[in-house]
Amino acid sequence: MANPIKQLAGETAIYGLSTILARIINFALVPLYTRVLTQSDFGVMSEFMAYIAMLQVVLTLGLETGCFRYATKEGADPRKVFSNAFVTVFGICAVFLACMILFAGDISTAMGYAGFSNLIIYCGLILFLDCTTAILFAKLRHEHKALKFAVIKTLKILTEVGVNLLLYLVMAARFAARPDHWLTRFVSATPDFTYPIFAILVSCLVCLVLIAPELLKLTFRLDRGLIRRLLLYSLPLMVAGLPGIMNDVLDRVLMRFCNADPVNWRADLGVYQAAVKLAVIMQLFVQMFRYAAEPFFFQRERDKGSKKVYADVLDYFTAFCMFGFVVLMLFMDEIGLILGKDFRVGLDITPIMLMAYIITGILFNVNIWYKLSEKTGYAVWITLAGLVVTVVINLIFMPRYSYHAAAWAHIASYLTMLVLTAVLGRKHYPIPYNWGVVLLLVAAGLGVWGLSLLLPDMGIWAKILVHSAFVLLYIAVAFVIFAIRKKRTA
Repeated sequence: MANPIKQLAGETAIYGLSTILARIINFALVPLYTRVLTQSDFGVMSEFMAYIAMLQVVLTLGLETGCFRYATKEGADPRKVFSNAFVTVFGICAVFLACMILFAGDISTAMGYAGFSNLIIYCGLILFLDCTTAILFAKLRHEHKALKFAVIKTLKILTEVGVNLLLYLVMAARFAARPDHWLTRFVSATPDFTYPIFAILVSCLVCLVLIAPELLKLTFRLDRGLIRRLLLYSLPLMVAGLPGIMNDVLDRVLMRFCNADPVNWRADLGVYQAAVKLAVIMQLFVQMFRYAAEPFFFQRERDKGSKKVYADVLDYFTAFCMFGFVVLMLFMDEIGLILGKDFRVGLDITPIMLMAYIITGILFNVNIWYKLSEKTGYAVWITLAGLVVTVVINLIFMPRYSYHAAAWAHIASYLTMLVLTAVLGRKHYPIPYNWGVVLLLVAAGLGVWGLSLLLPDMGIWAKILVHSAFVLLYIAVAFVIFAIRKKRTA
């Protein structure tokens, strides 16, 4: 039998290489956005992305994880499971899209974007396409077709980037010369926040075409009993996932109502989200790890020593994340030049967001206990507790500290959920996590970064040399920690 850690690492690498490539290409748009768009326009784009993210959780109904649970049960028919899940999500999303089209004008006016009803329709179409294809992507993950998954996802993001570049760098000049160009029926004649939303819609259409062959492998024979079991398992995860995604994006919505500067809240939101973009590399690794780890955890559940494997996975995951933190923070002055000059004022929140994303990754590892034990109801209460922390901190401190309060709210919320999850997991599905190792790895990364802050100013080449030595210092400390762990468990 193949080494389970090596299998997980291999699939994570495939998911990761494609996702990293896609995100790097997409990340290349940040200099364009922060130089072409105003702070307010970038803020509007971020606000719409927040709504899309929250609604994606609702409309997929948590059925991705539900499919993994029921497709891996003994005697299960995976094709039947994914077929019923797809039909369910398709029906819900079709109704939602119809409502978005019918009430687009009213919704855009109520949001303060009168005249942009097309954006509401675009968002409805994006959600319809993304949520229905999500079940097909889950099917690829279950079948360990990581390469096919990766290729389609990469082509999707390349399409999005390509449309953005076409609109901003080519079509904007043509629109100026020809204001009646046919494309202006779909996007603004002048570069603004409509371009990125339209680009996402086009990429979703391309993605649908690429993954459409997977539809032919489904049966479309409804099994009401199976749908009921899927929903009973998955809906608590959806309910739990909604507060989870709200923890990530609610601050963007609250800025409209609670920001320290109520007039320029869109500009502050733009600065905040530009700084968060620099921390997205950590979020990227957590996401690509999740793609491979979730089916891995379920499929290894019956293996002897599986709990020990889960604990080892968390150790290696934490070590790699803290390595990324150290590298990013030691060279943040140079990395920050990616942003336009008007957006660099928010760079001081980047380390906070990096640590927040690391905590979410640790949380994902630890919360596997209620998925494996089918006690998903606990997920609701845990994430609601995190959401309460998010809301309270933002309501109290955002009117004074703006997006700085939002960043610290992420840390506080994720830590709350992590502690609750770990305590409950130890009671209901004990996994022998090496918490001492995890804490030492985190402390080592923070300590190396803290030491670097004591260094005097120096030239660029001297700084690169010295900071590279600090990176090697972290690696050395991590190796010592693992050596001690190995000796104690031998």
